[in-house]
Amino acid sequence: MTRLPFLGAAFVAATLGAPAAAAVDTTARPDQFVVVTASREPETRFEALVPVTVIDRDAIERSLAADVGDLLRFEAGIDVAKSGGPGQPTSIFMRGTNSNQTIVLLDGVRINPGTKGEAAIQNVAPELVDHIEIVKGPRSSLYGTDAIGGVINIITRHPEGAGLDAMLGYGRYDTRQGSVAGYYGEGTGSVSAAVNWLESAGFPTQVGDPSARGFRDLSATLAGRTELGAVELGARLWRASGHAEYYDQYSTPVDQDGAFVDSTFAVDVGGRLTERLRTRLLLSQAVDDLRQREPDPYATPIATDYAITRRDAADWQNSLDLGAQQLTFGGLLTRENARSLVFGTSFDVDTRSDTWYAEDRVTLGRHRFTGAFGYTRHQTFGDHSTWNAEYGFAPTKATLLTASWGTAFRAPDTTDLYGFGGNPALRPESSRNVELGFRWRIAPHLSVALAAFDNKVDELIEVIPQPTPADPFAYTAENVDRARIRGVEASGEYVDADWTARLEGSRQQPLDRIDGSRLLRRARASATLSLARRLGFQQLGLDLQANGDRADIDNNGNAVRDAGYLLVNLNWRATLGGGLVAQLRLENALDKRYEVVSGYYTPRRSLFGALRYGFH
Repeated sequence: MTRLPFLGAAFVAATLGAPAAAAVDTTARPDQFVVVTASREPETRFEALVPVTVIDRDAIERSLAADVGDLLRFEAGIDVAKSGGPGQPTSIFMRGTNSNQTIVLLDGVRINPGTKGEAAIQNVAPELVDHIEIVKGPRSSLYGTDAIGGVINIITRHPEGAGLDAMLGYGRYDTRQGSVAGYYGEGTGSVSAAVNWLESAGFPTQVGDPSARGFRDLSATLAGRTELGAVELGARLWRASGHAEYYDQYSTPVDQDGAFVDSTFAVDVGGRLTERLRTRLLLSQAVDDLRQREPDPYATPIATDYAITRRDAADWQNSLDLGAQQLTFGGLLTRENARSLVFGTSFDVDTRSDTWYAEDRVTLGRHRFTGAFGYTRHQTFGDHSTWNAEYGFAPTKATLLTASWGTAFRAPDTTDLYGFGGNPALRPESSRNVELGFRWRIAPHLSVALAAFDNKVDELIEVIPQPTPADPFAYTAENVDRARIRGVEASGEYVDADWTARLEGSRQQPLDRIDGSRLLRRARASATLSLARRLGFQQLGLDLQANGDRADIDNNGNAVRDAGYLLVNLNWRATLGGGLVAQLRLENALDKRYEVVSGYYTPRRSLFGALRYGFH
């Protein structure tokens, strides 16, 4: 900790003391970024009546992050728990909710698997991503089951115009990466394609085990759009495949790899039916296929473990513009097949779930109202109704006061119901959230925001140990818990031609309402700072993440505390001319030892360098 003031002073002296080249400020205000996830309709971040943050392409490219989890960890109020190095299982705890209570979309297509509920964000390559929209709070009324903590929408790249981008990098842990993206657009048509390859020898994953766990990932996207008169047509494909070295059920490293394939394919057609009415139909398929190569000793006959989800969906959305009133309505129909074999327990289950939604947005002078209602008919759990009600008041053009109320639910996944320790009698989890917010655009490029929330979650599913002489590790899933998560979040952003700065802080109480204990792997306090300074042809960057301690359990099931930590990352980028850019990232610059999951290592100080080439 004693090195931090010196490091910060050196960084500030370097950025302020060096001469900066003259530049015309054409940078857009950060709160004017147009988002679509909060209400399913385009609106600026400032206009949205619920908290929305955006990780844009510049921040993604500057970070040189290995996966999307490494980007999300610098969002205060989001705890990212990775069980080791590259490619290892990664969980997201948004606003203190469970890791399976946040929907993750990729280009609007849900990628949460039906087997375990947690999206494999460790397999999503940032080099293929344009930006990420993060919406906090309940959104089941618009997206159906699982949106208790919020929604994360990962938007892949589809640049305009014509050009070619390439990247080649190498760093510690024998990490190698290469990517290439090409795109072409003319008139009303466009096409783009991108490929990213990442391979790393990794580092030891579990404490006490010296063997490194490697990772290989080959990802690609392909997209195209065109217009046929008044009809807009589009198609988009994303696929990630590779191998990750893993541990078996006894925490023993396995010599063989676990193979994964994650993919989405979507076709959309839409257009304007009348001057006021627009419609859009999105047909999609998502696949999450994970297979281990080590035989399961509990399976009869002996077989290798697997978890496979295939989900077909049709999302029909209509938008009616009535001037001061905008009405959005439609349906989200899904057909899902989930297959799994884990610990000798197998299932093959088809599930149908249909969500019908309607949202009304009204603007009356300084007042704005939003009401949304969702009705879900789930094949296993019957009918569920959810709603959102939001109000915004703008005392001035630069300020906005908000109040929101909402409900959400999560249907148990197939592993909860039919996997090892599963219970077909489980009931859906449900939540009720209340929130107050304030936003202030202090200056053209400076804005601040404050939000306070209170979220109550009932019917939480917990694993209850039920050991027997034949199986001392037996357990059963039960609806036995309730949680209450109260918190306050504050943020400030500044962007101009030379500076990019973002400061966030979160203070929350993620408590179990039954015994008053803290929910696992969630920090009570966290803060992040991202700072970048342009100096002529160079850019210097600093990312800080400070997390408080977290309750956890070790590999033996004992209650432990993971200590708080301060993570410091530095980055440098230089434009060398002729479309060539050099980059460096120093991860964990202070070389801190810390754990985000008890008993699992995190990266030590490591350097990664890359060269980029762009032709436009």
